[in-house]
Amino acid sequence: MAKKVVVIGAGVSGLISLKCCVDEGLEPTCFEKTEDIGGLWRFKENVEDGRASIYKSVITDTSKEMSCFSDFPMPEHFPNFLHNSKLLDYFRIVAKKFDLLKYIQFQTTTLIVKKRPDFSSSGQWEIVTKSNGKEQSEVFDAVMVCSGHHILPHIPLQSFPGIEKFKGQYFHSRQYKHPEGFEGKRILTIGIGNSASDIAVELSKKAAQVFLSTRQGSWVLSHISGDGYPWDMLFHTHFRSMLRNVLPRMVVKWMMEQQMNQWFNHENYGLKPQNKYLMKEPVLNDDLPSRLLYGAIKVKSRVKELTEASAIFEGGTMEEDIDVIVFATGYAFSFPFLEDSLVKVENNMVSLYKYIYPPHLEKPTLACMGLIQPLGSIFPTVELQARWVTRVFKGLCTLPSESIMMADIIKRNEKRIDLFGESQSQILQTNYIDYLDELALEIGAKPDVLSLLLKDPKLAMKLYFGPCNSYQYRLVGPGKWEGARSAIFTQKQRILKPLKTRSLKTSFDFPVSFLLKILGLLAVVVCFFFQLQWF
Repeated sequence: MAKKVVVIGAGVSGLISLKCCVDEGLEPTCFEKTEDIGGLWRFKENVEDGRASIYKSVITDTSKEMSCFSDFPMPEHFPNFLHNSKLLDYFRIVAKKFDLLKYIQFQTTTLIVKKRPDFSSSGQWEIVTKSNGKEQSEVFDAVMVCSGHHILPHIPLQSFPGIEKFKGQYFHSRQYKHPEGFEGKRILTIGIGNSASDIAVELSKKAAQVFLSTRQGSWVLSHISGDGYPWDMLFHTHFRSMLRNVLPRMVVKWMMEQQMNQWFNHENYGLKPQNKYLMKEPVLNDDLPSRLLYGAIKVKSRVKELTEASAIFEGGTMEEDIDVIVFATGYAFSFPFLEDSLVKVENNMVSLYKYIYPPHLEKPTLACMGLIQPLGSIFPTVELQARWVTRVFKGLCTLPSESIMMADIIKRNEKRIDLFGESQSQILQTNYIDYLDELALEIGAKPDVLSLLLKDPKLAMKLYFGPCNSYQYRLVGPGKWEGARSAIFTQKQRILKPLKTRSLKTSFDFPVSFLLKILGLLAVVVCFFFQLQWF
């Protein structure tokens, strides 16, 4: 059984992994190369090599109730979508609450992770680190790699003929911090992920003109959904996930397109995805459509060629006097402290069992944490990964044979391509709720909704038709939290608390509201019995 565990990195994945190690009675040590916790979410004015970098205005795209630790809700006065500084505040509260800082060695760089000579029997690792100019070697029973995948920028300059002639400024989005200094510029942003859209919108308020170049387009969602609730509270439910899994693909595709176009017609705005039926991660941006309406941003097709000061786009259009190009083209994976034989990166992909374990190791004592891009919050995802990994380290859960793991990797990749496509930005994509349930099953933490229907029908209905947040994976099994049920039933209170800053008299429209509730209840009953047919 593993006892001493090294956690590499003190970002979100590292903190969660530390907590799960402590919960399981393991002895963790975390090596963090910088002077503080937070990783990606700790803003710094200067870009540092080997460290994730964000712009000053970054706000979470997943809401607080869908992003918190499963046994520690965020303070109810926190806003529903958090500025990076507020999210870092939460991590500091968590670190203090669970006394995690004592396990972290700051300003310590991990240089080498290698197997011990007797690895086939012991599963142990030798870790070489550097701190204050001195190297040190230590032996650990298991390794959790939490170094993140937003460090090494991917800039495919070979795909932009003429870039060597361009006389303006160009840089990766990782270098961007704030809009000051770009006043009056004509700016070309390449890419249409969340970073590209955020930066284009922010720059458009200072620049003379911003162009947003996209090869394939994207669906764009607002953070605000039905009745003003956060989008993910309504989108991520077990009921909706079940419908997406059991209905014919053509029906699901049609439903998705209708839903995505409710806010605005993407085709009219030049944003409709090239393959609109792929379940790609949408862009979350409340301002992008309005900035397009204002003309402050103009959507362009793929860049075909660059000249000294111009960009020529697919289709033959040209924009002149370009001052700045921002490459929001994602990141490449890199594990400089690991040998290729451990975790090999090929075509910017890694082959890991359930996105975590190298399948060929004799002992399952190395885990890559957070190397995934769910269609939901990364935080509950990594937490379930860590809860499973620590139990594997203890020998309480086992992995299948190498052949079974390889078959799963191949099948999972085929399914990913079918659902999300082959774009570089979708390499780590996975269905959110399906993956959470899969991990929860591994540790016996997935609640049985059918049995709950008899014991606690009110809770069962909340689990199935309400938001799939992390609390439900603390109702049963190892790590069961007595406050989980209460957290589920009080989430609306925490959602509304930061919004109720003005006192209002309560209105009471009995006939309409009561009728709607009755109709809603009938709809729920019909939907539930429809679901029973699939069991």
